[in-house]
Parts: sequence; structure tokens; C-alpha cells
Amino acid sequence: ELRLRVAADACDVAEEHGARDVGAWTAHAVRRRRADCARELRLALALADRPVLAAAVREGAVNLDQAHVIADALAALPGDVDAEVVDRAEVALVGYAADFDPTDLHRLGKRILDVVAPEIAEAVEARHLADLEASARQRMRLGLRACGDGTTRISGLIPDASAARLATYLHAFTNPRRDADPSVVEERAPKAGEPPHHRTPYGRQAAAAFCQLLEAVDPDRLPLHGGDATTLVVTMTLDSLRSEIGTATLGNPGPGDSHDRITAGEARRLACTANLVPAVLGAKSEILDLGRSQRLYNRSQRRAMGLRDRECRAEGCHVPAPWCEAHHLTPWSRGGRTDLDDGVLLCSRHHHHVHDVGYEVEQLAGGGVRFHRRV
Repeated sequence: ELRLRVAADACDVAEEHGARDVGAWTAHAVRRRRADCARELRLALALADRPVLAAAVREGAVNLDQAHVIADALAALPGDVDAEVVDRAEVALVGYAADFDPTDLHRLGKRILDVVAPEIAEAVEARHLADLEASARQRMRLGLRACGDGTTRISGLIPDASAARLATYLHAFTNPRRDADPSVVEERAPKAGEPPHHRTPYGRQAAAAFCQLLEAVDPDRLPLHGGDATTLVVTMTLDSLRSEIGTATLGNPGPGDSHDRITAGEARRLACTANLVPAVLGAKSEILDLGRSQRLYNRSQRRAMGLRDRECRAEGCHVPAPWCEAHHLTPWSRGGRTDLDDGVLLCSRHHHHVHDVGYEVEQLAGGGVRFHRRV
């Protein structure tokens, strides 16, 4: 406690050496990790404002690990909580340190208002959670980056509620009572002293569970893409289909996605467990078969347009095919036919421009369109 109190008052040392703060100076001077020194400095500054906690640390009633937890719990209380309530929370947590370790103190700290101020705890927590949820919606991110070795790295930040839902789904697949997934079972021989059946690392189990979860999703319950259900299209040549060897391409890509290659065997495996559409190509890559449907500009036709156009066909527009809408080049009201030759994919913005009398539409060679503002 004395060392921390000295550190809190040593700002002059940091200024003398041009360091950002005492923590940064200490890390450089004694070759310690910056994160550890920064954490100690936060505790030192907290003890300067928390006399009860500082006295408990000085007397040995609270160890440093417990002190970090208590200080963090007090700092996490909403700013609109009265100082008197915060003081009562400090006294209560210091008292709990005699019986609880840092893990249990952390749990108690999150609910300390229920103990010291139950009359305001629920309202304060409701406001705090609302702020956290709003912040989570603003900060959530998800990124997919192809590593180039057959794997894709997924990194993300999602709200706690969604994370809990995902964890629940993954636990359903990783339940040890289920039969082991043969795709993730270790095939190596056990080492000396190791049990015959080596347990697969949980990280690999969770990754396999995530893959199984994606394959188990019902496409009919997913949002529509420009009027078409979310569907994975696997493109293969007719020769690959007949010979049962070769590769396949996954499409249609969304924004930021890449065209990924898989083996024909993997394509056939997916076709057994998921709602996929096989696009069989002839020698000149023309689409030979995409299935049948009864409606005009049906799903099969839209999928064929997606494979052909890849993106909005308006000049200079790169909105991906899944976000586009099918459009008649020759309007249906003027005798146009609903077939692939007379259909084109346009994003919502350009599809509106087509029907806007303020624009003229010029058809380009290759099936694209160009817009001109009428004078």
C-alpha cells in the first residue's frame, strides 16, 4: 500500500523523464510489462480516493488481487449513484474480502447495489443495461478474412445476449454425451501414459460445432435477398459431376466475400445436409440446369442471373447480386418476356431509376445499362 501510495504521488518523476505517466515510466525503468504497471497505477489512484480500501490493504485485510477487483467494481458503478451509496458499497466489499476470493468478489461487486441500496438498484441497473446494450449495438463488428490456406479467420464483437445464444447453440453440439464427431477426432496414437481416447481440444470442438450449426440453419427462415431466399449455389462442370472428381465454386458472394473453391467431394457432402442448388455447366460454361419452378422470374432464374451478372449491371455500380432485383430489359407491359435473355440484375437504386421518367436508359453491349438524366 505504501508503494502504491508513493507511485500515485510520483507524477513528477514521469514528467522529468517525459513519460506519459508513472506506469509507463516504471515499465521502462524496471523492464516490466506495461499492462501490469498501468493496472497498478489505476489501483494506486483509486486507493488515494478510497480510504477504507487503502487502510484494508495497508493492514493486510485485503490482498492486491482483491483490491483490484474492489476498485474496479466501485469504478463501474454508474456516475449518477450518490457518493454516500458508493461509500457504503466500498465498506461492504472490503468486509466481504475476509471470506471471498477475487472471483467471488467480482460477482458480488456486480450486484453490490442490491445489498447497500436495494431501493434504487433495479432502476440504476436498468439504465446501466440500456446504455450497455446501446453501446454494444454501436460497437458490434464481424469480419471474415480468407487466410489462403483453406481456412477463414472470423473475428467479431457482438452483444452479450447474442453471444449467450451462440454459446447455447454450440454447447448443444459439443455436449460430451453426444457421439464424437468423426471430423474432429484425433487420429494420432496416444502418447505414453495418455488415455486411449484422447480428448479433442474444446476449441476444435467449438469450431466444428459452429460449422455444423451453419449447415443446420433452415434457409427458408433466413431473410430474402432481392426477392430470393438465401441459398448457397455450388457450381460444377458436367465432367466433374459425372466423374465424381474435381472442384466446385461457392457463390454468389456477398459484399467482401470471395469466390471459394472446394472439392467435388465436399460439394456432394454439403448437398446431402444443406439446401443447396447445383449449377451444372457445359463445356462453354453455359448453364445447363438450375432446377425448375412454376413462377415467372422464379428463384432458379434469379440464381442463374446471379451467376451470370455477379453484381448490379448499371454502369459503374458494384452492388453484389444477392442485394439486387431482377428487371425486364423490355418491360412486361410492352411484350417483354420473362427469360434470362431479357432479364438483368439491378440494385434497388438503379431499379428505381429505370422507372423514373427523369432518366433515359441505354442498353450496353454485354447486357449492361447506362443512365442519362433527361434535360
